[in-house]
Amino acid sequence: MPEHTERFLCLASYEKGSDFLKKCAELGVRCTLLTLDKLRDADWPRDAIEDLTTMPPGLTRDQILNTVSWMARGRRFDRVIALDEFDLETAAQIREHMRVPGMGITTAAYYRDKLAMRTCAREYGFLVPEFCRVLNYDDLRDYMARLSPPWLLKPRTEASAVGIRIIQDPEQLWRALDDLGDDQSRYLLEQFVPGDIFHVDSIVSERQAVFSAVHKYGRPPMQLMHEGGVFTTRTVDRASLDWQQLTKLNSQLAPSLGMVRGVTHAEYIRAHADGRYYFLEIAARVGGAFIADLVDVGTGINLWHEWAMIEVANLRGQPYSLPQASQNYAGSVLCLAQTAEPDTSEFNDPEIVVRVKKHHHAGLIVRSPNAKRVEELLDHYATEFSNRYLAKLPPLERLTPA
Repeated sequence: MPEHTERFLCLASYEKGSDFLKKCAELGVRCTLLTLDKLRDADWPRDAIEDLTTMPPGLTRDQILNTVSWMARGRRFDRVIALDEFDLETAAQIREHMRVPGMGITTAAYYRDKLAMRTCAREYGFLVPEFCRVLNYDDLRDYMARLSPPWLLKPRTEASAVGIRIIQDPEQLWRALDDLGDDQSRYLLEQFVPGDIFHVDSIVSERQAVFSAVHKYGRPPMQLMHEGGVFTTRTVDRASLDWQQLTKLNSQLAPSLGMVRGVTHAEYIRAHADGRYYFLEIAARVGGAFIADLVDVGTGINLWHEWAMIEVANLRGQPYSLPQASQNYAGSVLCLAQTAEPDTSEFNDPEIVVRVKKHHHAGLIVRSPNAKRVEELLDHYATEFSNRYLAKLPPLERLTPA
């Protein structure tokens, strides 16, 4: 009987995950990439992919399932990997249909559906902003009577701050729900909690958070989405209470929601009113906005590589071992630029280690052994980027695959 060839099926609605694909190839696992027709000629690592298959946008999950089932007639897929958040539920459905190991539909909802993740987190005792599902109107009336505005009307399955509406009074909510029509049950209403926003990016192996890095956003992502501006994030001082408390909180949260192995990107808020840490959301993916690069610069840990290592180790029945992480501090500054290829060469501080190369974007990533130095650099760059490069666009109501 011929030796079994190890294969992964990777789903990607956006161009991302090249480092994952390369690492799998390095480890001897063959990857089939299923993506969209428009991404056929994207900059994929062709040498690391056994097969690249594309499909038109807008297919239903059943249609995608039929496509994958047809592909599986000639190839046995050992794992199904969602490289992008928008493929998480589809990958879970494929796993359950094909009985492939990995996260199923119910668990995937805790990392995709903002209502599901909040409900589950609250049941396990984590603090979350007061929320109400958009379903029963009496429940909504009671919620608005108990909690003062503003409230946030959030889509349950969008990424980041996309599609969030700020609601100032009940009448505004009812009009917004009229606009949403039958889609309104796909939203939730949440109390707006002013505070500082953090993100924790972690690696989970056998229900244990074996690595995590805590970063603090400059301006909240929701504010940037609605008002525009320069995005910054930086490593939190490892001796600070923020690092200690958020590391502990995150190590308990990810396994509580059902993560067995993989990577997570979670966001928390330290409320100005009471100083406590509230859970905002979590995703079973590598963070966007060059956060993977940021983590790599600060710690030497490539989240895409380690995710691949975990999946391959599990497939082969081997233990996963995290490499030694460095203890530097990193920060990034990024903005939408007016010009197609903005020139950042005038910034020449020795701490700069990455110059972001992305069409109509200006960006830098810095590294230093000193957390305060990173903060100072980002404050300076944010002002300079705003004056030199910044372009503004209307806020997105939703993300659409390329």
